[in-house]
Amino acid sequence: MAAISRSRRPLALAAAVAVALGAGALAVTSASAAEAPLKDYELTWGIKQSYRSYVTGMAAGSFTPADGATQAADNGAFTFAGGTGTYDSDTHAVRLGFAGSLRIASKLHGFDLTLSDVRFDSGAAEITADVTSGGTTQDDVPLADVTVTRTMTGMETKLTKEAATVLGSASYEGAAGDPLTVVQKTPPTQSPSPTGSPSSSTSPSPTASTSPKPTGSASSTASPSASQTTSPSASASETGAATQGDIADGTLGWGVKQSFRTYVVDGPAKGRITASGGATQASGNGDFTFTEATGTYDTDADTLKAAFKGAVNFKGHEAKGSYGLDLTLSGLTVELDGGTGELTADVESLGKTSDDVVLAHLTAGSSGLKAEDDVISLDDVTAELTKAGAQAFGGFYTEGTVLAPVDLSVALSDDAQLPDGDGGSGDGSGTGTGGSGDSGTTSGTTGGGTTGSTTGGVTGALASTGSDVPTGALGAAAAVTVAAGAGVVLAVRRRRQA
Repeated sequence: MAAISRSRRPLALAAAVAVALGAGALAVTSASAAEAPLKDYELTWGIKQSYRSYVTGMAAGSFTPADGATQAADNGAFTFAGGTGTYDSDTHAVRLGFAGSLRIASKLHGFDLTLSDVRFDSGAAEITADVTSGGTTQDDVPLADVTVTRTMTGMETKLTKEAATVLGSASYEGAAGDPLTVVQKTPPTQSPSPTGSPSSSTSPSPTASTSPKPTGSASSTASPSASQTTSPSASASETGAATQGDIADGTLGWGVKQSFRTYVVDGPAKGRITASGGATQASGNGDFTFTEATGTYDTDADTLKAAFKGAVNFKGHEAKGSYGLDLTLSGLTVELDGGTGELTADVESLGKTSDDVVLAHLTAGSSGLKAEDDVISLDDVTAELTKAGAQAFGGFYTEGTVLAPVDLSVALSDDAQLPDGDGGSGDGSGTGTGGSGDSGTTSGTTGGGTTGSTTGGVTGALASTGSDVPTGALGAAAAVTVAAGAGVVLAVRRRRQA
């Protein structure tokens, strides 16, 4: 079977080949001795969280999945099922096509488009889809470049120029999209057999040495999905770590809200963002990483409380040396109990300090806490703005607004190795061109403007939109914001944990 590439290959062809060869067989054909059929895969991708918020919020539009595609609750990510394709054991490329379609429409802002025939190619490291708009269909439009990983879960994505055209704003080009996960829905069937039975090499299921390993993965001996790994993740007790105790170290990745970062740096605020005191910001006006976690954990009770060092300051709306926006968040703390909890921070305004403000309610994907190699990691934890958090943002964001997701990793021993990374995912990095972040130092500044911290006297409301909102959506909101000014004038305060 020839390789699936950007040239259009109907999903039916991949399905037909998979049926002909058998679900788990490593069949050898005259066309390609290296390819094995794959089936029953699912692709989950949210495109971009801030785009979803724009469509259902400002644009008063909707997402309508069909033909087997679904959307997670609360305007969540999209899942395309029925994935079939091939794995090339020579190049370790996984190529899959998925069933389902997604209609994205808004009468208010005048767009109506449908994505279908979604495809993932680990060799090309991209997501493509057919895009139908105005009665015309473009086949295999590249929507995102993918940083392929060994497990093919939580993979970073970067939106393409073509995606920016599809989504209606040039500012999306190069912006971080939501994380991508590609997994097999059900593991290959394995017949139970007693000790001493024939070797697994006689089974039609792929063996460990020949199972799919995506191109670009960290290890050539691992399979492409969690369902195909040789063993489940170990719990804390299985790794030898204590089930409860003190946290030795850790990082928190959080972007606050992508549209807010964009508004500060490249929007009407014409300001800058500064990370300090142990916090860093990813390049391209990206997410923030807070470090040096301290706290406690209990994997039996599924509880965790971790405080992180670092501060981030948002400054903008300068007028004659004063700032209408000067907001600092520091002393971030995450507390979880059974998969739910709170994100708190110290907030400062006009020399007035408010400690331990509950900014967001947190919901993890699992209620349990598990440690692997003495590290507990939670990715894409949902964060929703609280009433107190809404007040901290001057009342412009309403209670319940979805913020950037939270990524959390804590070490349970001094020699545990924390995963590499430069901050949260999902909400993605900003798209501003006015400045650059610094993900490799202990402090960094994104955006232009003069240095220093000066409180101002302008009052009003903070904007909830950014330059990543499609063209035409910003006009009225930006005008109102500039006329009113910024509603929170906060002084810089740095809080370091003992």
